[in-house]
Amino acid sequence: MGFKMGIVGLPNVGKSTLFNALTKTAAAQAANFPFCTIEPNIGEVAVPDSRLNTLSKIAASKQVIPTRITFVDIAGLVKGASKGEGLGNQFLANIREVDAIAHVLRCFEDEDVTHVDGRVDPVSDTETIQTELMLADMDSIARRIQGLSRKVRGGEKDAVQQERLLREALVVLENGQPASTVTVASEDLKAWKSLQLLTSKPILFVCNVGETEAAEGNEYSIKVEAMAKDQGAGSVVISAQIEEEISQLEPDEADMFLNEMGLSEAGLDRLIRAGYGLLDLETYFTVGPKEARAWTVRKGTLAPKAAGVIHGDFERGFIRVETISFDDFVELNGETGAKEAGKMRVEGKSYQVKDGDVLHFLFNA
Repeated sequence: MGFKMGIVGLPNVGKSTLFNALTKTAAAQAANFPFCTIEPNIGEVAVPDSRLNTLSKIAASKQVIPTRITFVDIAGLVKGASKGEGLGNQFLANIREVDAIAHVLRCFEDEDVTHVDGRVDPVSDTETIQTELMLADMDSIARRIQGLSRKVRGGEKDAVQQERLLREALVVLENGQPASTVTVASEDLKAWKSLQLLTSKPILFVCNVGETEAAEGNEYSIKVEAMAKDQGAGSVVISAQIEEEISQLEPDEADMFLNEMGLSEAGLDRLIRAGYGLLDLETYFTVGPKEARAWTVRKGTLAPKAAGVIHGDFERGFIRVETISFDDFVELNGETGAKEAGKMRVEGKSYQVKDGDVLHFLFNA
């Protein structure tokens, strides 16, 4: 089960520098001119989780395989993108394909780095991008409603549902609010997600600050944090330049560098975890002598669906699942101890997987 987070923002805010750090590569060209990222760069990033190493030590696993999130570095957006300005059309097409948006905001002063609007104002930058996304959604909705008209007149159930949801979204957009503010009934969730409206995606604001401000943030990041709170969004303070430097160091050197900068952990770890939380994801584990592995599912996922993340045959032939909580697995020193203490449960198809579960699926081949 793959999850994608798009890294977006105005040109020259540090998107590609952040992407380079995330993927520990120089695949994304970080240059001081607009649209240096012409094609979206894609990189898979391990989700930091100390529990996995703990489990692997207990089980003496030969291999440790973390769960991952895909980050997509998307070309910079400018005012007028909804009408095709800059690389607008391409930007909008790329962003439709991601599950959530990491909106990088410039929260640093640097005369050597050009700002497309000639000033540093992250709140205004947010409004620029949100306005363009809302305009693009409104245009898309108008065209889609028109395209559905014949099917709606014919009483086609799915078309009627889609048109109703599109009109509900259009109302809030015309009132200056993103589609994410629409209250969607549980029976409409699947159809709502299929609409792929740009402003329906969850947002994490990433405040890119200067190197000396990475620990505490600054006046710009404080304003962004307040804005995020008002919008029900997340926010993270990070120095993309520091993170890129750290990504090129060996682990021991990186820890020493972080200590020198007054940082308790890499900002990227916080960013990845925040993205993981933003997407409402959780982790379960499979553990054995061959490997200890983390798997990603959405909260509330039922056991057969969680099994399908490993392989479709696991879901199709699902019989039951043996589950041990992480705490019990650690406290009782592994599977055998948990079984002997009666802490291993056998669950069926209706079991909702919990974060930290250590699972063993039984299925018909």
